[in-house]
Amino acid sequence: MIQHTQVAMITGAASGIGKAVAEKLAGQGYILHLLDLNATALAQLEAELATQSKVKIYVGDVSDATFVADVVAQIGSSGQGLDCAFNNAGMTSPAASIDELELDVWQQVLDVNLNSIFYCLKYQIQLMKQQGRGGSIVNTSSMLGLIATAHRAAYVATKHAVTGLTKAAALDGAEYNIRVNSIHPGYIETPLIAHLDRQALAAKHPIQRLGSSEEVANLVYFLLSKEASFVTGSQYVIDGGYSIQ
Repeated sequence: MIQHTQVAMITGAASGIGKAVAEKLAGQGYILHLLDLNATALAQLEAELATQSKVKIYVGDVSDATFVADVVAQIGSSGQGLDCAFNNAGMTSPAASIDELELDVWQQVLDVNLNSIFYCLKYQIQLMKQQGRGGSIVNTSSMLGLIATAHRAAYVATKHAVTGLTKAAALDGAEYNIRVNSIHPGYIETPLIAHLDRQALAAKHPIQRLGSSEEVANLVYFLLSKEASFVTGSQYVIDGGYSIQ
């Protein structure tokens, strides 16, 4: 019996956690469809992974529903279909109390952190249902999708919404064997925190260090794989104990 090669879609793939997951899946022989706004970094990653895996890249904004729909349609017509997806693209929000938060910033964070996840889920689940072979989807939320912090209302609100959206999608997909879970990272060594004091951040975690993208990628790989076949609608916190204090 010929074993089917797994096909994955990853958003926010050019750096940080998305890149680490792409590298992990490439090492396991997955066919990869990688999305990001950064054309240069995405092309560089494609070149790096070309010896390990079949890779196709798509440069665009996942907060644009038309772009997401077009990419998923291309994946569907490629002949291999789609087995799993990591919806990871997101952004931080500037520090501001709610009364000072600019309306355009609120809308931008909502579009990037929440609407993009909805668009991805909508079209990924449509395709997976059409294929009839199930699938697995992981959404990146945050530890701040379970707890809160001051002066980050937009980020906290959108990441909490991703948590709820994941649960709803898991229920909608369950009868089709489509699993949907969320991960909730703490502070991870990625370009997103390049401007912050790493030593001070590390001290906030009971484990006294920051996490690595590779550690998160290992968790995502497990959730996408058949090893997690009875796991859906769950929230996986990977934050060095930050949120239990």
